[in-house]
Amino acid sequence: MQRKRATTPELADELRATLGRLVRRLRAEPGPPVPQMTVLGRIDRHGPASISDLADAERMRPQSMAQTVRDLEAAGLVSRRPDPDDRRRMFVDLTPEGLEALRTARALRSTWLAETLERELDPSERELLRDALALLDRIARQ
Repeated sequence: MQRKRATTPELADELRATLGRLVRRLRAEPGPPVPQMTVLGRIDRHGPASISDLADAERMRPQSMAQTVRDLEAAGLVSRRPDPDDRRRMFVDLTPEGLEALRTARALRSTWLAETLERELDPSERELLRDALALLDRIARQ
Protein backbone atom coordinates (compact mmCIF):
# COMPACT_ATOMS: atom_id res chain seq x y z
CA MET A 1 0.00 0.00 0.00
CA GLN A 2 1.32 3.43 -0.93
CA ARG A 3 1.53 6.17 1.69
CA LYS A 4 -0.58 9.26 1.19
CA ARG A 5 1.57 12.28 0.37
CA ALA A 6 1.61 14.61 3.39
CA THR A 7 0.78 18.27 3.05
CA THR A 8 3.50 20.70 4.12
CA PRO A 9 1.79 21.42 7.48
CA GLU A 10 1.41 17.67 8.08
CA LEU A 11 5.07 17.13 7.20
CA ALA A 12 6.07 19.95 9.56
CA ASP A 13 4.04 18.44 12.40
CA GLU A 14 5.46 14.96 11.82
CA LEU A 15 9.02 16.31 11.65
CA ARG A 16 8.57 18.30 14.88
CA ALA A 17 7.13 15.30 16.72
CA THR A 18 9.79 12.90 15.46
CA LEU A 19 12.68 15.23 16.27
CA GLY A 20 11.17 15.80 19.70
CA ARG A 21 11.11 12.04 20.39
CA LEU A 22 14.71 11.69 19.20
CA VAL A 23 15.90 14.60 21.36
CA ARG A 24 14.07 13.21 24.41
CA ARG A 25 15.69 9.82 23.81
CA LEU A 26 19.16 11.37 23.54
CA ARG A 27 18.49 13.36 26.73
CA ALA A 28 17.92 10.07 28.53
CA GLU A 29 21.58 9.15 28.10
CA PRO A 30 23.85 10.00 31.07
CA GLY A 31 25.44 13.42 31.28
CA PRO A 32 24.65 17.02 32.14
CA PRO A 33 21.11 18.24 31.36
CA VAL A 34 20.57 19.39 27.78
CA PRO A 35 20.57 23.15 28.52
CA GLN A 36 23.95 22.73 30.20
CA MET A 37 25.22 20.52 27.38
CA THR A 38 24.14 23.19 24.90
CA VAL A 39 26.16 25.87 26.70
CA LEU A 40 29.21 23.63 27.11
CA GLY A 41 29.05 22.67 23.43
CA ARG A 42 28.71 26.26 22.24
CA ILE A 43 31.69 27.39 24.32
CA ASP A 44 33.69 24.41 23.07
CA ARG A 45 32.90 25.23 19.43
CA HIS A 46 33.01 29.05 19.55
CA GLY A 47 35.18 29.92 22.55
CA PRO A 48 34.46 31.98 25.65
CA ALA A 49 31.35 34.16 25.55
CA SER A 50 29.31 36.47 27.74
CA ILE A 51 26.02 35.32 29.22
CA SER A 52 24.13 37.70 26.92
CA ASP A 53 25.98 36.35 23.86
CA LEU A 54 25.21 32.77 24.94
CA ALA A 55 21.55 33.65 25.52
CA ASP A 56 21.27 35.30 22.09
CA ALA A 57 22.96 32.38 20.35
CA GLU A 58 20.68 29.82 22.02
CA ARG A 59 17.55 31.99 21.83
CA MET A 60 17.13 31.93 25.59
CA ARG A 61 16.24 34.67 28.02
CA PRO A 62 19.38 36.14 29.64
CA GLN A 63 17.97 35.29 33.10
CA SER A 64 17.59 31.62 32.13
CA MET A 65 21.09 31.54 30.68
CA ALA A 66 22.49 33.19 33.83
CA GLN A 67 20.94 30.41 35.93
CA THR A 68 22.35 27.72 33.63
CA VAL A 69 25.80 29.31 33.87
CA ARG A 70 25.51 29.53 37.68
CA ASP A 71 24.65 25.82 37.79
CA LEU A 72 27.59 24.97 35.53
CA GLU A 73 29.91 27.14 37.60
CA ALA A 74 28.74 25.51 40.85
CA ALA A 75 29.49 22.11 39.29
CA GLY A 76 32.99 23.29 38.32
CA LEU A 77 32.29 22.92 34.59
CA VAL A 78 32.74 26.59 33.62
CA SER A 79 34.54 29.59 35.04
CA ARG A 80 34.08 33.31 34.56
CA ARG A 81 36.73 35.90 33.85
CA PRO A 82 36.58 39.61 33.13
CA ASP A 83 36.71 40.85 29.55
CA PRO A 84 40.11 42.56 29.25
CA ASP A 85 38.51 45.34 27.17
CA ASP A 86 35.47 45.92 29.41
CA ARG A 87 35.82 44.96 33.08
CA ARG A 88 32.03 45.12 33.54
CA ARG A 89 31.59 42.22 31.15
CA MET A 90 32.41 38.62 32.09
CA PHE A 91 33.38 35.79 29.78
CA VAL A 92 32.27 32.23 30.49
CA ASP A 93 34.84 29.57 29.64
CA LEU A 94 35.10 25.80 29.97
CA THR A 95 37.14 24.33 32.78
CA PRO A 96 39.10 21.12 32.13
CA GLU A 97 36.35 19.29 34.04
CA GLY A 98 33.72 20.90 31.82
CA LEU A 99 35.51 19.81 28.67
CA GLU A 100 35.81 16.26 30.02
CA ALA A 101 32.11 16.15 31.00
CA LEU A 102 31.16 17.41 27.53
CA ARG A 103 33.36 14.87 25.75
CA THR A 104 32.07 12.01 27.91
CA ALA A 105 28.41 12.93 27.40
CA ARG A 106 28.90 13.41 23.65
CA ALA A 107 30.59 10.02 23.41
CA LEU A 108 27.80 8.26 25.31
CA ARG A 109 25.08 9.88 23.22
CA SER A 110 26.93 9.32 19.95
CA THR A 111 27.59 5.67 20.83
CA TRP A 112 23.90 5.07 21.56
CA LEU A 113 22.91 6.77 18.30
CA ALA A 114 25.52 4.96 16.17
CA GLU A 115 24.56 1.58 17.61
CA THR A 116 20.88 2.31 17.00
CA LEU A 117 21.49 3.46 13.41
CA GLU A 118 23.55 0.34 12.73
CA ARG A 119 20.93 -1.96 14.26
CA GLU A 120 17.77 -0.30 12.92
CA LEU A 121 18.73 0.96 9.45
CA ASP A 122 20.14 -0.90 6.49
CA PRO A 123 22.99 0.70 4.49
CA SER A 124 20.66 2.34 1.96
CA GLU A 125 18.53 3.83 4.73
CA ARG A 126 21.63 5.19 6.48
CA GLU A 127 22.67 6.80 3.17
CA LEU A 128 19.20 8.32 2.79
CA LEU A 129 19.48 9.70 6.33
CA ARG A 130 22.90 11.15 5.49
CA ASP A 131 21.35 12.98 2.53
CA ALA A 132 18.47 14.25 4.68
CA LEU A 133 20.92 15.74 7.21
CA ALA A 134 21.89 18.47 4.76
CA LEU A 135 18.24 19.46 4.44
CA LEU A 136 17.69 19.39 8.20
CA ASP A 137 20.80 21.48 8.72
CA ARG A 138 19.53 24.05 6.24
CA ILE A 139 16.21 24.25 8.10
CA ALA A 140 17.98 24.50 11.47
CA ARG A 141 20.00 27.50 10.30
CA GLN A 142 16.84 29.60 9.68
